[in-house]
Amino acid sequence: MIVAMQETATEEQIDAVIEAMMEAGVDVHRTTGKMQTILAGVGPTAGLDLSKFEVLPGVLHVHRISSPYKLAGRAFRPEGTVIEFAKGTPSAVTLGGRQVHVIAGPCAIENREQIFAIAQCVKAAGAHFLRGGAFKPRSSPYSFQGLGIPGLELMREAAEAHGLLTISEVMEIAQIEPMLPYVDCFQVGARNMQNFNLLRELGQVRKPVLLKRGIAATVEELLLSSEYIMSGGNYDVIVCERGIRTYETSTRNTMDISAIPVLKKLSHLPVVGDPSHGTGRRDMVAPMARAAVAAGADAILVEIHPNADKAVSDAAQTLYLEQFEEMMAELRLIATAVGRTL
Repeated sequence: MIVAMQETATEEQIDAVIEAMMEAGVDVHRTTGKMQTILAGVGPTAGLDLSKFEVLPGVLHVHRISSPYKLAGRAFRPEGTVIEFAKGTPSAVTLGGRQVHVIAGPCAIENREQIFAIAQCVKAAGAHFLRGGAFKPRSSPYSFQGLGIPGLELMREAAEAHGLLTISEVMEIAQIEPMLPYVDCFQVGARNMQNFNLLRELGQVRKPVLLKRGIAATVEELLLSSEYIMSGGNYDVIVCERGIRTYETSTRNTMDISAIPVLKKLSHLPVVGDPSHGTGRRDMVAPMARAAVAAGADAILVEIHPNADKAVSDAAQTLYLEQFEEMMAELRLIATAVGRTL
């Protein structure tokens, strides 16, 4: 259930409502927006008499949440979630507001020269996030599996040298703690979208998490997976449309552009579009990136490489640095056209 407090509600009144909700046997998650405080009650609420909460001092209204995702639903934060990165530092940015961000880098970190060249390009093109895989979930056990922590060390060094934020994929619980010093945001890949033990652990971490849609997952299943993270108290979740598997064979995946406005309507979470995995084809990345920004995406996630054809991972969908720079110029035009900035 959702308890919306009045704008003038005092902390004592809010605490009293929280206590009453907890006494009724529900877990309470609080979010404070610009205008009011929202209290979400999660648990056995079906048999509760909501009228007893409506009469409590400071309460504006109370209603049940019909969707299965209680914390990811827009009712929890009607104004939308804006995630702050590196607050109080020169690299500080916010994601989920008016500005559209681009997250760019190699599928896999290969060596120092590669990641530094990419970081320089990302910064020069006006992006703020450097992505790079250190632990690679590959379909074949014989494919390159990533450099691990040494790779993350290289990415962190390159990012700090160019004033960038970092994001990398975490594959298992044991990797969370070692990765903490090197990443500003954890990424959960499509294969792990329903790895609920991993999601629960990330709910205990106080760093943002970018959650990718599974290759055959519905929008509801994606939001339910985000619920696992949020139920642990980590509300800084970003959801990512990265293409789903359909009967179509002309692209690696079918990028569901319509999922972006659907997610924006159903949820308060920032939404990212990943045209690299969404298409699997270099020539389609920029057009789908433009479409994603036009559809309302808060960020674009793309793979880039100085020598894209020889990238050790996902070469066919990776942009050359020159193509990335051209795409950035195009995205600025699209962002402006829809009333945003990049």
